[in-house]
Amino acid sequence: MVIVFKSKPSILSSGVVVGPLEKRSVFQTYFDKISTDERLQKASNEKGNAMLISEACQTILKKSNLNNLDIDYLLGGDLVNQMTPTNFAARELAVSFIGLFSACATSVSSIVIASLLTELGASDFSIAGASSQHNSVERQFRYPVDYGGQKPATAQWTVTAAGFVLIGKHQPKLPYVEAATIGKVIDYGATDPFHMGGAMAPAAFDTIQAHLKKRSQTVQDYDVIMTGDLGKIGLKILIAMFAQSGVKKEDLSRFRDAGAEFYGEDTAFLAGASGAGCSAAVYSGYMMEQFKTGRYKRVLLVATGALLSPLSFQQGESIPCTAHAIEIGMG
Repeated sequence: MVIVFKSKPSILSSGVVVGPLEKRSVFQTYFDKISTDERLQKASNEKGNAMLISEACQTILKKSNLNNLDIDYLLGGDLVNQMTPTNFAARELAVSFIGLFSACATSVSSIVIASLLTELGASDFSIAGASSQHNSVERQFRYPVDYGGQKPATAQWTVTAAGFVLIGKHQPKLPYVEAATIGKVIDYGATDPFHMGGAMAPAAFDTIQAHLKKRSQTVQDYDVIMTGDLGKIGLKILIAMFAQSGVKKEDLSRFRDAGAEFYGEDTAFLAGASGAGCSAAVYSGYMMEQFKTGRYKRVLLVATGALLSPLSFQQGESIPCTAHAIEIGMG
């Protein structure tokens, strides 16, 4: 399903707060705050996750010279059970709240809904984004960090990060949301929770193809098509799928992935980064800055999500995945 926003809601501001290991990210200069403590001096990982969100939202308010009473909606989610970190952060911000779960695709689905609210005239200012916290996510979906379980080369590192943006009415000379594609749930029968990139690549392929077809576009219409969380292996799979579909070799370089690039070539992070905060941090930080400097005029941001849970994995279910896309323009 493709949505075209006639009013072209603008991305007015952004806020990105990350954990200490994220200082090793190639994007670290685009983060607003890098904490020196994984839990942000809180008593638990989950409380630290909530603080990530709160600080990212406060960063937006400060940059925009707004306060919480000016915000109509907060839209967001995370990967912890029932999205409690986001719920608790929303309690502190004290604005109308819509909690969302698209797994790691929440960074984009939240922006889509915020843009819809703006398009309808129901919102002047909405904050939208997503977050993840390494230790809490690893404990829930894989093994507690203290367990010291060894991971295969296909595994990705869940980032500790929160990335949020402020969506409002169109303003000249700011990036704006022109269109969006809500992805289908795609399931190729993958069952390995340590190979998320391979599981999610088909969903990214399906959503990007659908967006380009409905918009009568080609890959060449974009400076960059950046996915989130596919990692190094998943990105290779996605590029191979587009090569087989007929995309010219010289255009395949337009495909990038936030998870594949997040930690550069540091092999300690195996196949790259993941987590709802991964694409959220890169899109809200690095990508917004590229628009401001004029490097990019049009990009397609695609966030992918693996819709599994510990229970579904224990019951032997395969991993259904989705991908949502937003087309960002400038001017």
